[in-house]
Amino acid sequence: MDLSLILPIVLLVALLIYAVSIYNRLVALKNRFQNAFAQIEVQLKRRHDLIPNLVETARAYMAHERETLSAVTEARNAAEVGLKHAAAAPGNAAAMAELAGAEGALGAALGRLNVVMEAYPDLKASENMQQLSETLTSTENRVAFARQAFNDAVMQYNTYKQRFPPVILAASFGHRDDAALLEFEDSAEIQAAPRVSF
Repeated sequence: MDLSLILPIVLLVALLIYAVSIYNRLVALKNRFQNAFAQIEVQLKRRHDLIPNLVETARAYMAHERETLSAVTEARNAAEVGLKHAAAAPGNAAAMAELAGAEGALGAALGRLNVVMEAYPDLKASENMQQLSETLTSTENRVAFARQAFNDAVMQYNTYKQRFPPVILAASFGHRDDAALLEFEDSAEIQAAPRVSF
């Protein structure tokens, strides 16, 4: 066989192998950030499941605070809808913004509930409320860690996808849009999990 034919064939095979490795790396990085979002989803569902117990415990002591309790329940429901949309498209900018907004509203509603509860010392002393408080605080920490892992995975995916030569092939492999980070409105909330004390 002629050497002038072998060299182009070897070069073509090498380029094909390199393109396959780029494709495989993009898939692995995308799967990594989608899995990281699944961990956020687990923790947010846990948080959302705790809130009805919190509201019911508080309702027994706070008969005159129906508006505050309703606001927490409505914010929780909106956060669950935002979570469903984000889970359907992890990394989608609109879905991440919707989730961040809904979780921010839920955090604000829980903050208002916390302020109102200060006027009810019997509620704060309740063993059930103390257990709920500990579990909710633990869950908030888990959400913060899961969100950080997700954002790290998204950054790795976006960085690899934007580098040369993957940037040339990414769109043709179905990786057109960058994945969006999950950022909450309050920058202090990004730095540390919110404190919940009842």
